[in-house]
Amino acid sequence: MNETEIIDLVREAILLTIKVSAPVMIVGLVVGVSIALVQALTQIQEVTLVFVPKILAIFLALFFFFPMMTALLVEFTKMLADRIVGGG
Repeated sequence: MNETEIIDLVREAILLTIKVSAPVMIVGLVVGVSIALVQALTQIQEVTLVFVPKILAIFLALFFFFPMMTALLVEFTKMLADRIVGGG
């Protein structure tokens, strides 16, 4: 493996990490901002109020997006195994 192939492989791994984590992170961001907006509108300034809804939303997002995440990881693993077996 030369430097170009290694850089391409690392780039693909970083993009895969973004693709796998983005849906869950976006759900957490949307729920957090929504609850912060409700807190600002109602003037309820409880710090711990954000955690339970955000955790539930993230678990639901993981449950919903898990098949897509698994498919992406399996595809990347197969591509990596093919490169190893094929010698590059």
